[in-house]
Amino acid sequence: MVTLVQLEVLAKVIESGGFSGAAKSLFTSQPAVSNHIRNLERSLGAQLVHRTSQGARPTQAGEIVVEHARRIFGILDDLEIAVAEYRGLGAGRLVLAGTTTLGTYLLPLLLSEFALRAPKVSCEIRVGNEEAVESWLLRGEVALGLCAGTPRDEQLVAQGMFEEAMVLVAEPGSPLIGRALTPGDLADQRFLMREGGSATRRLQESALRMWGLERAEQWDMWGTDTLKQAVSRGLGLAVVSEHVIRQETEAGMLAALTVVPAPPVRTVSLVRRADRALTPPEEAFVALVGAVSEWPA
Repeated sequence: MVTLVQLEVLAKVIESGGFSGAAKSLFTSQPAVSNHIRNLERSLGAQLVHRTSQGARPTQAGEIVVEHARRIFGILDDLEIAVAEYRGLGAGRLVLAGTTTLGTYLLPLLLSEFALRAPKVSCEIRVGNEEAVESWLLRGEVALGLCAGTPRDEQLVAQGMFEEAMVLVAEPGSPLIGRALTPGDLADQRFLMREGGSATRRLQESALRMWGLERAEQWDMWGTDTLKQAVSRGLGLAVVSEHVIRQETEAGMLAALTVVPAPPVRTVSLVRRADRALTPPEEAFVALVGAVSEWPA
């Protein structure tokens, strides 16, 4: 049976022009080198080396074997490089998921920082409601997800990042703007709600319960952009993340209202499956997130 050691010894014999030179290069004895060559010739059924007074020269068969040996060693070198890159950040793939708000407004900010540190890692972002993100995590389709609060499935574990304020928004011409509101001031208002299965929907429902407005008129809106457009057109009020309406409030398309008590805050968490081993790019992203204490600018 041909071994890598035998091929290495043969290549060294040819490169150094003799058995003694190969032995010195390989830090072994000359008889050991001769023994490896003899066993290799026996395995292949051909003489590989001419022993002459001028040193060792390859036979025709020896030249063929040395050529193949060098290709094999080249493949092994490529393998070591590929594994080294995998263990580091020189290659690989990072697939992330986020709930609608977090996947749309937070993940791209985090990935812009990650891409500076690991420019050779390819990235993918999936966005869905909370149920979809947890399902992707459980099925192993994504390794890491950004969610609001604690995951419901016990197979998932969450690492809290920071707290995010929720605000009540209205159309820019609303008569509710400019004064501190009580829940009683909102009793006759319509509230626009995110679809079921959304983390934002749970916070909206929590706010209405806190204000005693569970029976207020409610319309369902699928997606954050639809919700914002509907509010800006005067269809109702909505409780949303402070970060998703920043551009609209600055542009005068939406107005943030002051309510006492304020809507509840929520914790932004990085979620993963407890039994899943992380790749180096995934570990690097977890480390990046671990250093985040507030929503990045």
